[in-house]
Parts: sequence; structure tokens; C-alpha cells
Amino acid sequence: MRTANKYHTAKEQPSSGKRVSSRVRSKPARSWKQHGADLQHHIFWCDHCNVPLLRSTCDVCLAEGSRLDLFPPGDIRFCSPYEKELIHVLLLSAFGCDPIGSRIILLNKTTGDDRTDGIIVDGLHFGVLRFDMRSLSHVLDLSIEGAKVLAEKTTNRTVVLRKASSHLSGKKIKADQILNFTEDIKKGDTVLIRCGNLIGFGISLLDHGHFNSSQDAVLRVKKLDGRKVSLNPRISSMQDIIEANKGHMGKISMDAANVIKGVASRREYRDLPVHVSFSGGKDSLVVLDLTMNALKGRDIRAFFLNTGIEFPETVEFVRHFCSDKGIQLKESTAGDAFWENLERFGPPAKDMRWCCKVCKLAPANRLIDESSGEGQVCLTVDGKRRYESFSRASISASERNPFVPAQLNIFPIRDWRALEVWMYIYGKKLDYNPLYDLGFERVGCYLCPASLSAEHQIFSRLHPDLYARWNTYLMEWTSKKGLPGSFVEHGLWRWKEPPPKILKLAEEIGIKYDVPMVYESFSVESVSGVSPCTGGGFTVEDNIRGISLQDAADVLHIIGPIKTSKNIGMLLVSTDDATVKFFSSGNLLVTASDREKAAGTFRQVLLQLMRVCMCTRCGICQGICPTGAIEVDDMRGLHISDGCIRCGKCIGSCVVLKYTSRNLPMIDLGHL
Repeated sequence: MRTANKYHTAKEQPSSGKRVSSRVRSKPARSWKQHGADLQHHIFWCDHCNVPLLRSTCDVCLAEGSRLDLFPPGDIRFCSPYEKELIHVLLLSAFGCDPIGSRIILLNKTTGDDRTDGIIVDGLHFGVLRFDMRSLSHVLDLSIEGAKVLAEKTTNRTVVLRKASSHLSGKKIKADQILNFTEDIKKGDTVLIRCGNLIGFGISLLDHGHFNSSQDAVLRVKKLDGRKVSLNPRISSMQDIIEANKGHMGKISMDAANVIKGVASRREYRDLPVHVSFSGGKDSLVVLDLTMNALKGRDIRAFFLNTGIEFPETVEFVRHFCSDKGIQLKESTAGDAFWENLERFGPPAKDMRWCCKVCKLAPANRLIDESSGEGQVCLTVDGKRRYESFSRASISASERNPFVPAQLNIFPIRDWRALEVWMYIYGKKLDYNPLYDLGFERVGCYLCPASLSAEHQIFSRLHPDLYARWNTYLMEWTSKKGLPGSFVEHGLWRWKEPPPKILKLAEEIGIKYDVPMVYESFSVESVSGVSPCTGGGFTVEDNIRGISLQDAADVLHIIGPIKTSKNIGMLLVSTDDATVKFFSSGNLLVTASDREKAAGTFRQVLLQLMRVCMCTRCGICQGICPTGAIEVDDMRGLHISDGCIRCGKCIGSCVVLKYTSRNLPMIDLGHL
């Protein structure tokens, strides 16, 4: 078992070699839809110094770098020692050599069933490292550039073709077109292909022993061309990269510090303490260091929300780092809240993260209440970045927390990429969470449904005791559902309503995905009535069954503008008269200035939730909507977009709402 009981400090790596001239390269950048339209999907590469550049000019040799396009969203990072070892083993196993050696590798995250990263070496797109959800193992898919680099170093898994008069890329090859081949080729292997001066790669359709006897195609060529590609003679070091990007890193660090100072120094905030949300991850580490340097002499405190299901390494690192740096640490823990609520809600899922509300929101509210005086704002510096996800692509420099109104969040590194975060850490030689070197890209809760199967596999080896407890629960839960153990093994528990690619995966590995994906029949557990709330005004609290967070988001635009936080499993609706909070657990909270408004808003929300749950998909409301804001289809059901003008025409036409007393006999709405 690999252990991680020491903190890792960024260190220099040896450098050697000579400068070489630039080479032509390209990798078409794909559209990241409209979520991150203004994010950069490229970097540059200095061929002279053999280093990546985050702006076009190298600060060392002053040469212009060549553009290197990336898979969107372009959140490129350095390869960890764990991932580097994986690549090394895969190359040796397949081709008997590792031409990359001690060179620095960059990983470019892209879409896939699980962890999928483009491999960049010396400015070349070498291939893709991915975790295969079918075999539950890592696979290295070569690119044309990677194949050419390997062809210089090995003859393993190699096929030599007769010269052809036509283009071969993408075509299938029969045995009579082959001059010779190595005897280490098996069906499904990636093979190197030579054809005169052309070099490329393909996939073997048969074991080598069946080549000559087959009347059918034995090989499929993926790509073959005559372009010259080779690794750079110069092997650069981490210090080389830092020096080549010194100006860029200095600028973005200064800009980030100015964002922190700009908000924290406003007249209304200058006497308040400044808090930093410190999760133990790389991004929060950087903003903590930036804040300490930007606000010297200011009262700075670190917030740590201990969910009770954090990696032990993370908890130890957070406490040790703050103690070592003399930073006041305010830790709020959820204790056993996750395990206490597990039987009630079942395993959390990517599309139902009730755990975030239970394990994060409650401790966060406690910390903020303790840290902000009467009517004061809780200034919090946060490490969220736009490159991390679609939902974060539009964050501003500072934002009020819609779920915790007393908190003002500052996002100084919102435009940074992972590569810039790591350059800052290495450049400052900061201690960092040791989990990163063990193969974790992000270091959240150890059983988070949003984590990757690749990381779950590492977790099982790193902490077998914690893994055993969680796996035992999942196996018992799966057994009650009548599902095989492979349902857990392949990570299918992580979705309540799986996307098409996961349904396809389940079908391919022979698992019938018949977990009940429709929530319980719509019901209201209890109605507490209207009561005064401690903060003023009146509230109505309830628990609703049969409605998911997405169901509520699909329909509550008709009440007012909505904001959704999947991280904490919560939806917020604001109207002129009231606020509505609906949680993935089914809890509903309506707050208004007086009793009548609270009761009235509650009635409206309840009716709309019932409407989306019991929708017959008749389409009448869609036809009557004057703005085209309503869509009804067999798969998704009812969806009301933010184009809704709240005219109420669809309510009067809804057959479900017409028979409210029959559909919802257990509640007397009038008593509110």
C-alpha cells in the first residue's frame, strides 16, 4: 500500500540539452459549447528552451513561441509522479521502451467516461491517457505524433506495409499488403506502421498468428503520413518553465492580489477580518498565500469545512500548514452527519448531492455566523476557477453568496488555469497536499460521487479500512436493489438518472440498469404551518417526496428567478414577496415578510412541484405559452425556461392543477 504521510514541497528538476528550431504542430481545438466561450483553449511553446508558455513570448530567450491548441476547456496541468509512472509502465508494456524518460509531461483534461487526459511532451500531442470503465484499468491511446516518436526508438508491435498508390489513413488492410510484422501483436493492440517514408499507427484486428491465414482485413490504419516529428534534444526543468513564464506569473499574481486588496480595502470592509476558504486543495492553497502576502498586517483567518469524510491526509495537511505558517484556523466539522443520514437518503449521486447540504452547508453557516457580527459581512477569499466546470465558467471577481447572504466571496484566481496554479506553488516552493502526487486531480471527500473511478481505485489501496466501510454499505444497498456487485465495481451507483453514455456502458458490460430512477410518488410528509422566524418575517417548512432538485428547477421559473447550487444540493427562488429554498433532500423552506405572503408563496410552490411530478405530457401548456418558454417531451417531461413572464396562462390550462384536491388530498392548503 502506498502511503502519504509527508507534505510535498515543489523542487527543481535537472536541466540539460541544446536549443532547437521550431516545428509545425496542430491539434484542432473543439468547442466547449457556450459555457466557456471566452476561455483560452491554447498555450504556446518555446522550441528554443523547450518549455510551455502562457503568453506568446519566452521571458528567457525572448523568442516567439508556436501556438499549441488544447482540448477544451484548456485546463492543462503538470503530470503527477503517479501518472508519469502509469505512462512509463504502459509504454514499456506495449513497446518495450519509454522515450519520454525524465521529460516534463503536461496533461490536458478532456471529455470521456472517466479520467481522460491528453499527453503533451515537448510541445507534441503524444496521445491520451484514460481510465477505461469496462476493464477498470488505464489505457494509453497513441496520437500520430506519439507513434512517430516511438517509431524512432523501437520495432516492437510494428507492421511494415507495401507501398500503396492510394491514401491509407482510415482504411483496413489485408495480409497481402503486409511485407512483415513483429510477433508480439495481439488482437486489439495499437501497432506502429511503416510504409516507405510514411509512419503512423493503427489497430490490429487479429493476433499476429492469424495474419497470413486470414482472407479478411487484419489491420485498420488510423493515421499515416510523411511528416517528420521528434522529441527536442533539450530536456527542460521545472525551473526553466518558471523562468520562461516569470513575467506572466508576476502579472497574474499581482492582478489577483489587487482583486483581494480592492474588495477588502473598501471603506465598509477595511476593519473586518478576512477569511480564506481553505479546503487543503491546490487552488485554496494559492489564494491563502496570495491573501497573506496582499494583506500584511490584516486579521486573516482560514476556514476549513471538515465534512467528516475528508481524506486523513487533507485534514492533517490543513492543520499542519496553518500551524506552521501561524495562520488562525477556524475549523467546523460535520462529524458523523453523513453516516447518520445515509440510510435515510441512500448513497449520494452526481445528480443528487444531498451530502453537500448536510456536510458542507450546515458547518459553513455555523462558521459564518460565528465570524460575522450583527449586520456585518463575512469577507471570504475563495479559490474557484472558471476552467473547472461549466457551472463556474461565468463567476465574477466578487459575488454575494445567494445561499448565505451575509457572505461576500472574492475569487482572485477565477481566470487561472491549473498550470498557473501549479507554477505558483512550484515557484513559491509551497508545501502542498500529498494526495496530488498519488494521482488525485482534486482532493475532496473520499467517497464523493463526483470523483473519478480512477481515483476511487487509488483510494481503495491508500485507505483500505475507509474503503471497506463504504464499499460494504454500497454492496448491501445494491443487493437490496437486486443488482450485481459489478454495479458497484464499475461505479454506476454515482447516478440516480444516468446520462446516455453511462447507460450504454452498463449495457456493454452486461448490467441491466434497473435501479428505480423515478422518485417516490409525490407526497407531502407534513406541513408545519406558518411560524415567525428568528431573523424576522415568517416561514413555512415542509418535506416533499417524489421531487428531485432538477424537477424543481424545471418548473419554478414560474414563481421567480432561480439559482441552483448542485454542490450543496439546493435551489433558491427569489420573488418580490418571498424567498424559496428547496433542497435535494426534499426539504422546502419559504420565508416572507408576513404570514399571508409566506402561506401564499408556499401554496404556489407546492402546486408547481405537484404539477411537474404528475405532468401528463398533454402539451396544452406548451401551446398556450405566449413566449415559448415551456417545453414538454416524453423524456424530460415539463420544463419552464427563464423566458417565462409569469402570466399564469399555463396554470389555468393545466389538467393536473385543475384537480388539485384529488391529486393532493392529504393536505388542506387552506389552513395555512
